[in-house]
Amino acid sequence: MDKAKIKKYWFDFLKNKNPLDYPLGDITIFGGEPDRLAKLVYNGTKTATTSSYALYEPTEYMPEVGDYNIILDGQENPLCITKTLVTEIIPFNLVSAEHAYHEGEDSRTLAEWRQVHEDFFTKEYQEAGMKFTTDMPCLCEVFERVY
Repeated sequence: MDKAKIKKYWFDFLKNKNPLDYPLGDITIFGGEPDRLAKLVYNGTKTATTSSYALYEPTEYMPEVGDYNIILDGQENPLCITKTLVTEIIPFNLVSAEHAYHEGEDSRTLAEWRQVHEDFFTKEYQEAGMKFTTDMPCLCEVFERVY
């Protein structure tokens, strides 16, 4: 990861802004297909994401409302900056069709969202030595691209 390039991107965004009003939350590279997902964020199709709440480490960044996040492409280049608007912890089986639609992937249906995310989370849980269940807590985040 080229931290100097990412830092310059962040400071270019902050020009003519009060940095205290723009807390940097995280530098994000999406799992699965980072290039495709980052481009969906850039073009405004993807305005939400979901992660496994149970797999966050105690010291790991967890999105908060008002945070700004630098979205990286698959080569770890900054592509855009988002602002977190909503965070909710919801069981996997209760994630809404609206949230699935806002994730902006493929057909944007809840059925496809569940299939893709169940496959992804099953692998993540196995790597952590845990078993995926459909009532696992998910961190659902809604954001907007601001730069």
